[in-house]
Amino acid sequence: METSALYQLYRQQQVVTTDSRHCPEGSIFIALKGASFDGNRFAEAALQQGCAYAVVDNPAYCPQGDARYILVPDCLTAYKELAREHRRQFQIPVIGITGTNGKTTTKELVSAVLAERYRVMCTEGNYNNDVGVPKTLLRLTEEDEIAVVEMGASHPGDIRQLVEYVEPTCGLITNVGRAHLQGFGSFEGVKRTKGELYDWLKAHDCLTFIDADNEHLVAMANERGLGRMVSYSASADSAATVEGEAVSCDPLLRFAWWAEGTGRHEVQTRLIGAYNVTNLLAAVAIGRYFGVSDACIDHALAHYEPTNNRSQLTVTPHNSLIVDAYNANPTSMRAAIDNFCFMQVPNKMAILGDMRELGEASAEEHQRVADYLQARGLDNVWLVGSEFAQTQCPYRKFADVEEVKHALAEAMPTQHYILIKGSNGIHLSQLASIL
Repeated sequence: METSALYQLYRQQQVVTTDSRHCPEGSIFIALKGASFDGNRFAEAALQQGCAYAVVDNPAYCPQGDARYILVPDCLTAYKELAREHRRQFQIPVIGITGTNGKTTTKELVSAVLAERYRVMCTEGNYNNDVGVPKTLLRLTEEDEIAVVEMGASHPGDIRQLVEYVEPTCGLITNVGRAHLQGFGSFEGVKRTKGELYDWLKAHDCLTFIDADNEHLVAMANERGLGRMVSYSASADSAATVEGEAVSCDPLLRFAWWAEGTGRHEVQTRLIGAYNVTNLLAAVAIGRYFGVSDACIDHALAHYEPTNNRSQLTVTPHNSLIVDAYNANPTSMRAAIDNFCFMQVPNKMAILGDMRELGEASAEEHQRVADYLQARGLDNVWLVGSEFAQTQCPYRKFADVEEVKHALAEAMPTQHYILIKGSNGIHLSQLASIL
């Protein structure tokens, strides 16, 4: 079936599901495949549970003469092309966001600012891959006035494929860092892949929002000859469109921003981390470009509440926790350590977990973190995981989060500020309920 014909069916149903356990009446089931499952096997069950149609790509699961089954060459491709067809029905600004670190927080901040003036559709959670992005695009409705779409990548070409479906009208790369090196192969591979968003924006004469302090992003933009840019900067005396700085972080971040024709704005945020100044300034720059008033920008940033273990401050009866345990890579780990040292708080302790997906660079990168901790003068540090176990350093080491739990049961720290950071697979977020 052609995409246009499938889209006509979608317009009648308005609901797509890829989960046979969730089959709203009259919806369209698309049989995606995963590492350990084949959605084709569940097509019949999806129809029995209420779906009107089942899109499959294996003829063995497509009974002849049953019009409820729709056979396509590849279900994932059909899903993405359906989403692109739906996206093309809306002549609204679509902001594409990618980057190594901070893309989800930036997406949330940008959406909060724009929501002061517009009806905003944005990526929910971190649905930013080749399954999550179509899911996001299919949520667009006639009421939406602007969209903010997050795009993630772990292999070369990932962003190039995603922008072909998102078709952003403007966008930004938060930063580029040493993450997913096992997939990208090298830091140069990271830059090439993230730069695929710049390639799209250049080819379609779209606006780029750019961190003028990031030498890698500036070089990537210059290499491509990007012309239409709005810049933001946390450096003194820059020529950026929007400028700002961290005022304090004790422990919540207070930052200031200003632009041509405005006075100095100071905003007390609910975020942890001076590294979030860049994310906040991106939201200011985008908000101002789209006509959100300065007062509304300040209001949105002051009231944004972080979730999902990203830059969160959790105060318990025993301690104050800086929980940033959703993801970790060398760039974000260094930023978290820098911010922890910058914070004007007593009794600091850090519990850090392994950084995943670094491939052959893993041992070197974990040793660099251990060395950096010592250079910054942090002494009360617990390191968790097999990669940190191999580092040469004076810190206490644990095989996994269960060992940490046993240690806490024997001697619970109290009245401490504790940084908790590591890759999600290390499960350090479980410590929040204990500490």
